[in-house]
Amino acid sequence: MQSSFLPVDDQLLRAEPADWLVAPGWQALVNDFFTSTTGQDLLTFLRQRIAAEAVIFPPQPLRALELTAPEKTRIVILGQDPYHARGQAEGLAFSVAPGVRPPPSLRNIFKEIERDLKTAAPTFPVPGGSLVSWAESGVLLLNTCLTVEESRPASHAGKGWELLTDKVICQLSQANHAVLFLLWGAHAQSKRSMIDESRHQVLVANHPSPLSALRGPLPFIGCGHFSVAKRWCESSNKNGFLQLITV
Repeated sequence: MQSSFLPVDDQLLRAEPADWLVAPGWQALVNDFFTSTTGQDLLTFLRQRIAAEAVIFPPQPLRALELTAPEKTRIVILGQDPYHARGQAEGLAFSVAPGVRPPPSLRNIFKEIERDLKTAAPTFPVPGGSLVSWAESGVLLLNTCLTVEESRPASHAGKGWELLTDKVICQLSQANHAVLFLLWGAHAQSKRSMIDESRHQVLVANHPSPLSALRGPLPFIGCGHFSVAKRWCESSNKNGFLQLITV
């Protein structure tokens, strides 16, 4: 599924679910959420913050669900909330808008790709830090909270998005095909109980943030998750990781 280019200086201007495209396989779940009390309360909150001229990112909160359909999802990478600096967030966990230099966590992800797969790291700022090729190849890059205000990390945490993204995880846990879940950091790992590990594979490590990437007991640098993910992609005829690292 193709998505229009998002200007790097864009922001959320309307809280209208009809504006937010999702793949058909997610539509019923999304509709149920936004007609629920929690979903309605979230929309009210977003509209109030927009009316108060808050700068909210990203412009398309459900973009991960637009680019990666449930039946095509083979890998899930969980983030926490979007980047909160202008021009960075593009609606995909850990990904930044095209042409934007990767922030520290994403640079550590690329560093681990280089170490684990014995390949050259992507060149900055081109191709930059956009992971759209992953999303289009079956890697669901899902933040658990889907909006944030400029310079205010976690400012929309606890406002309702988590109910929707928990339901996304649960739907994938019930999928007929196997999914690889990469849980980096305590926040992502708190979702592990929602995943049926008799049907799916779960890998855990510290968050790729510079504060924790080299720290025990499960350092991100050296975790080896990308060689596992590469084999997983190859077994599913997906090459999203290879598209990124060979540009």
